Amino acid sequence: MSIESISPAQARRRQQAGAILIDVREAHERAAGHAEHARGIAKDALEADPHASLPDHEADILLICQSGARSLRAAQTLLDAGYARVASVEGGTTRWLAEGLPMTVPQQSEDERDFHDRYSRHLRLPEVGEAGQRKLQAARVAMVGAGGLGSPAAFYLAAAGIGTLVLADDDVVDRSNLQRQILHTEDRIGVSKVESARIALAALNPRVKVETFAERIGSDNVERLIGAADVVFDGADNFPVRYLLNDACVKLGKPLVYGAIHRFEGQVSVFDAGRHRGVCPCYRCLFPEPPPPEAAPNCAEAGVLGVLPGVVGLIQATEVIKLILGLGESLAGRLLHFDALGMRFRETRLRPDPECPLCAAGREFPGYIDYQAFCAAQ
Repeated sequence: MSIESISPAQARRRQQAGAILIDVREAHERAAGHAEHARGIAKDALEADPHASLPDHEADILLICQSGARSLRAAQTLLDAGYARVASVEGGTTRWLAEGLPMTVPQQSEDERDFHDRYSRHLRLPEVGEAGQRKLQAARVAMVGAGGLGSPAAFYLAAAGIGTLVLADDDVVDRSNLQRQILHTEDRIGVSKVESARIALAALNPRVKVETFAERIGSDNVERLIGAADVVFDGADNFPVRYLLNDACVKLGKPLVYGAIHRFEGQVSVFDAGRHRGVCPCYRCLFPEPPPPEAAPNCAEAGVLGVLPGVVGLIQATEVIKLILGLGESLAGRLLHFDALGMRFRETRLRPDPECPLCAAGREFPGYIDYQAFCAAQ
């Protein structure tokens, strides 16, 4: 049976004669305004159980969406379910509004309006939607390092609506940072990096809570930093902190999003052994021992292409968002390499080390160590 398509004017007349007009858009779309007296039932909910909302199979049912495509698909579902009189409104709400037909704009608080406006492009993604955006809003991400990697990642995580960002960095802004650390500005040279970052992120998205730790991370405070986090972001530039973060995340069962840069190359992975013992590797499975200092100089010693941390940091931010939303396939068990000069990505598969002194299945946490001494001894 073909689906009947009608104009908004025809739909309005039938509605006034007793037809049921249903807006099948999502709630956040209807919040901007909908056809007067239309009932709001999202397409997925209507299709999942039409009888719950429309017990009368003989009722005159009119479906409207934004442009007419979704209402056509929903109408087909209702016809297949045995409803006899179903029509779709051509041009949807867009045409209804253009023809000057009456609209209803639901009352919203300023906070609700800000939420729907600010995150409208996320809300339109079925994989995110309002439920996913609320997850991001409730999430807490601990970020170690407000420098090269932390700068782009923090900007995009704040823009994406992460509810709480915990930033840890004991350094202050230096002019040499500005070539790549985009959170900071000339007028904040000499200001602590976490305070500079807080200022920048608050200006971008005042909905995001930024907690600052102007402290050097060590065994004595790492759990205070990451204990309540959903995801931990590694933007450190030294091996002692990387090993410390890894060990703490394994102990506490936190996913660790790792990134590192060197001159023109970078790498990213997710270490999730704390939640998946014997299935996912940890940082120690990849690097049982740190390389000697001369083999891995920091940016101050070796230099770094200014845009490189932007690429690597944004890949890390993407992994953070995916982990919170439970979307796609994370980089757990994979190490992604980026070569900026060759503009190439390559991937190395990582396996958990069954003899890993930290994350082997069934192994008790051995305790924190002197990470400075451990790295200096290699």
